[in-house]
Amino acid sequence: MSGSFWLSFGSIFSRVLGILYLIPWLAMMGSPAHQNAAQALFNTSYTPYALFIALGTAGFPSAVARRVAFYNGENKFLNAKQLAKVGFGIMLISGVICGIVLYLIAPLLAANSPVVSQESSIISIRVLVPAIVILPSMSFVRGWFQGNQDMKPYGVSQLWEQFVRVVFILAATYIVINVFHKTYVHAVYLSVMAALIGAVASYLYLGLYFQKQRPEYAEKSRNSKPYDLEGTKRIFKMIAIETVPFIIVGSGISISQLVDQLVFKQVMQNILHHTALYTQNIYTMFSANPTKITTVVVSLAIAVAETTLPILAASRTAGRNDIGDLVVQNLNMLVFALVPNGTILSALSFETNGVFFPFSFLGGRYLFWNLIQSLILGMAINSLTLLQALHYSKKAMYYLITGLVLKLIIQVPLVTLLQGFGAILATGIAFSLVCFLSLREIHKEFKVDFTKLGANILVNIVFAVIVGFAISGLHRVMLPTTKISAFLFAAVFGLVALLIYLALTNATGVSKRVFTKKIGYKYFKYKHFE
Repeated sequence: MSGSFWLSFGSIFSRVLGILYLIPWLAMMGSPAHQNAAQALFNTSYTPYALFIALGTAGFPSAVARRVAFYNGENKFLNAKQLAKVGFGIMLISGVICGIVLYLIAPLLAANSPVVSQESSIISIRVLVPAIVILPSMSFVRGWFQGNQDMKPYGVSQLWEQFVRVVFILAATYIVINVFHKTYVHAVYLSVMAALIGAVASYLYLGLYFQKQRPEYAEKSRNSKPYDLEGTKRIFKMIAIETVPFIIVGSGISISQLVDQLVFKQVMQNILHHTALYTQNIYTMFSANPTKITTVVVSLAIAVAETTLPILAASRTAGRNDIGDLVVQNLNMLVFALVPNGTILSALSFETNGVFFPFSFLGGRYLFWNLIQSLILGMAINSLTLLQALHYSKKAMYYLITGLVLKLIIQVPLVTLLQGFGAILATGIAFSLVCFLSLREIHKEFKVDFTKLGANILVNIVFAVIVGFAISGLHRVMLPTTKISAFLFAAVFGLVALLIYLALTNATGVSKRVFTKKIGYKYFKYKHFE
């Protein structure tokens, strides 16, 4: 429970920090035009960066962590230590290779990205290269602690990384714009470089924590069985093969976003003949801005739902017969957490967009459909993770590739017809297919009774109708036009909506079915409060 807390808290809170800083950061950029341009430049750098990080880290550190945990369970700490040393070296090499590749292809990425200045985009992408170089090995260090059943440094290092990054972004932006009177472009360069500063801070924390644990590791080494690790190359080759599906699945959303980034400009400027500035502004509103918010929604839902995945993996290994019930429990938890969040934020899309970005009805509509898309993404990624936990990693990879191929096929015609909405729709259709294929496979193999989700889904439909009518009525009376009024409106409406949702789930017994207890103050009594 402690490990799950630190992992979930570190992941969620770091993402919350990653969006809250946008309010002062964009305010310092100046006019709405500068804000849109800054967001576009920042996002066109970070999307390929996120993909390279996924390719450089996804799967391998976790696979080695599982192997380390296996050796520790057999009291072969010396084996685990040697494996970790070799793995760390591999991650260092991986970081260098990814950094070189990103540096070399930066002009190609910039030329096909929806930004006005290609030169600025090239610089912005290349500023991220040092961060790419060190992040895979840092991720591996986190995996080492995870393999030793010590989750705290994993979560805390995420917090340090994001906190230092945010502080650097805000401080550097203020100094560049208000002290040295440079343009927003220079501020974006330093904001992008903050990824390196945050990574270094995280690395320092992990290094200090490792030093603190040295006596414990020395004790484990003394008590360990003799070193008998043979065929290290064969082991790493096997791990590399095993992790390919995890790498591809872990990169799924980033690949989809990169497709949007690279295809959108070609359609808007070469087929529809729009200007570079218009293309940049639409890209910012349909992709760069909403992604910051939808990422938090998806990560929150996945963090809640993933609490059942280790149990699933262990049950599958043990050949237990209750896997179908565990899958239903996982999906019930996901729907319970994901759908109401998406419903409330969708209703407040205009206000939420106005709090973080310039007020815009079009921006609000783009955010609304991105939030609907985030529900599909959350369900799809969770379904793929279920397949992986149930030892169907290759099928998860094939289903994701099928979805991405479909997105590539329908992307151009849909963007031609609907512009930014077309890109959102293409992603929604592609990941709906991924979700359908994954759940169909799970149902076929483990006889999962999806009708047990019926009450949960029905409550969420009723809740969506209530929220929809409520927000429509309120918007006829008042529509916030300042950031403070929008924030207060969203906070009050969101809190009331949440209370209504909890009342509905308690009254219908859904909360008790999902969590074995109703949700509310009088139902949860903690002994340290009594």
